[in-house]
Amino acid sequence: MASRISLKSKGKTPAKPSKGSEERSVAQSFKEWSTWALKKAKVVTHYGFIPLVIIIGMNSEPKPQLSQLLSPV
Repeated sequence: MASRISLKSKGKTPAKPSKGSEERSVAQSFKEWSTWALKKAKVVTHYGFIPLVIIIGMNSEPKPQLSQLLSPV
């Protein structure tokens, strides 16, 4: 018969989180949040740059045709 594996931790666990662990938790949360935000910003920048250039070009004077904006010459 297969034996069961227990995931109980050994040793004492604090009943109330200490100040150091709370600060570390806040720092860890901030690090995770900032990483998530930068990844999203990278994707938005990657896919939004060319459409932004086209929109700005279409609203400039003199007003070019879309084919003139997209052609390399």
